[in-house]
Amino acid sequence: MARCSLLLPLLLLCLAGCTREPLPGLLRVDGSSTVYPLLEALAENYQRRHRGEVRIALGVSGTGGGFSRFCRGELDLANASRRIVDTERAACMAAGIEFLELQLALDAITLVVHPETDWVDALDLSQLRRIWAVESERRVLQWNQVDPRFPERPLLLFGPGADSGTFDYFTRAVNGRARSSRSDYTASESDNVLVLGVAQAPGALGFFGLSYYRQNANQLRALAVRGEGAPQPVMPSPESIRDGSYPFVRPMYLYVNLARLRAEPTFGKFLMEALEQAPTAAASVGFVPLPDAGYAQAQAQLRVALAGADR
Repeated sequence: MARCSLLLPLLLLCLAGCTREPLPGLLRVDGSSTVYPLLEALAENYQRRHRGEVRIALGVSGTGGGFSRFCRGELDLANASRRIVDTERAACMAAGIEFLELQLALDAITLVVHPETDWVDALDLSQLRRIWAVESERRVLQWNQVDPRFPERPLLLFGPGADSGTFDYFTRAVNGRARSSRSDYTASESDNVLVLGVAQAPGALGFFGLSYYRQNANQLRALAVRGEGAPQPVMPSPESIRDGSYPFVRPMYLYVNLARLRAEPTFGKFLMEALEQAPTAAASVGFVPLPDAGYAQAQAQLRVALAGADR
């Protein structure tokens, strides 16, 4: 029965993806693998409280893949680990897709190593650039090339693929430009694949959202990061995320197709309850809730959109 409950959303998403025309009562959601656990928790909570009212089909094609589908009119909601960019916004505009942007939680991109990689506890931005720069491809292959204090051990890299918002954010923060990165690393749109890769490879270094690290902390080790001009490295934690002292903090987003919101009243009900439940759900899956004012603002934005739908 549990296996069927997991397969049903995927089957619904496949059926919905066969046509641009939405199926009645089906809420089609796709996007970031980082945000997926939060959307999954919110969807399960809602469907448990309101059985049969709405079917929610969740996909994981990465932030870029989700926006691509969203701006073709194939989705009702796109979740994202970065804000929509100008080219995606233009694609939505060209297709006549109007949308509402909502923030759901805060996350921190977390650097993780295999537990046996015990020679490093922290990295600074200059070391990260040395590792991930385009010029380092097929050249920086050993840990001692990053810092001579590190041993001459193979440097095995794992990270999100090019459709990932985490990849966009991290490469911009480290290398100064989104998607500017060496390509000779093990890439995947699935954070679970990255977790498994780092956990099985001594000498490995990877990056993904804090929630996936916290779910797998028994088989990985997180590193502290020293930001530009910071006096000392900082570990990712709820406190360092809230106060901004950790350098790789970003919001998690949800984009709402306004035409579908106006056409399906139950979708508005789901979204309003999702925003009410988001602080608890975010904490339960390893994210950091927004300040109360952040959720109040999101609820106010949604109410304005719903008021427009009633006119």
